[in-house]
Amino acid sequence: REPDWPDGLKKWIYEAKRGQTPSKTTFSSRYVCSLCADVHRTLIKGGWAGNPRPHLRLLYEAAPLAHVVEACGGRGSDGISNLLDITPDGLHDRTSVFLGSLNDIRELESYGNVQQGITKYNS
Repeated sequence: REPDWPDGLKKWIYEAKRGQTPSKTTFSSRYVCSLCADVHRTLIKGGWAGNPRPHLRLLYEAAPLAHVVEACGGRGSDGISNLLDITPDGLHDRTSVFLGSLNDIRELESYGNVQQGITKYNS
């Protein structure tokens, strides 16, 4: 759904596929459509997994996976800050999620504007 992505994410994806990011790492794209499977692959093969849309629930999906990723030396982010530092306002708060290596996620965050539209969902 690249046409809907914010400019910072589009730029990072474009440059990452060509090895033009500051780290010069060349990425390919994989999407299993199962967050657990995507994160599992990321832990084994590297890269990042996530969703720029604020669809995932912070307490039940985003924070637990961020905890696992950080225990493995990586980082969980909403595109701006560490997922584990976010204080939820309610049980079903949703957020954008980016999970991966510490350096890859910090590099992604440095591009700014990687979250896709802040949407408020009714529980």
